[in-house]
Amino acid sequence: MASSQTIENHRENAEIYNGDELCKAKSLELLREIDMPNGLLPLKDIVEVGYNRTSGFVWLKQKKAITHVFKSIGKNVSYAQEISAFVENHKLKKVTGVKSKELLIWVTIADIFIDRNDSEKIVFKTPAGMSRTFPVSAFINEEEEEKKNDGEVEKK
Repeated sequence: MASSQTIENHRENAEIYNGDELCKAKSLELLREIDMPNGLLPLKDIVEVGYNRTSGFVWLKQKKAITHVFKSIGKNVSYAQEISAFVENHKLKKVTGVKSKELLIWVTIADIFIDRNDSEKIVFKTPAGMSRTFPVSAFINEEEEEKKNDGEVEKK
C-alpha cells in the first residue's frame, strides 16, 4: 500500500487536486498523457490526486478501497484507498495499492506497461517478476471514450 510518508515526500512542487469530479478528470488526463488506457483506474469517490512531474510520482486517494471487475477478461482488481506509482510514457512503475485476483489469491501488481513489441497488449507484473498480458482494449472505458469523441465532434 502507498505509504503516506512517500506521498508526503513528493507533495512539494506537485500538482494536487481535490474533489471527485476534478480528480476523475485529472486521472483521465494523466492516463492520456502517458498513453495508457482510460479505464485502467476505475476509481470511485476520489478525494485527492497528486502528480509531481519532476519525480514522475502520482498518487490517488479515494474514500474507500474498491474492487472492480474487468468483464471482458473476467478479472477482479482491488484498488486500495491510496494508490501510487511512478509514471512514464506507456508505464506505471513501483505501483502500490493495486491487486489482481488470480485463482483464489490476491496478487500484488508492481508494474503496468504497454508491450514495446505489441502496442495492443498491456502487461501486469508482480514484485516477484511474474507477469500476465491482456489486450489493451480490456481496459478502455467505452463511456469515457464516447464522451471524448462527442467533445471532439462538437469542437469541429
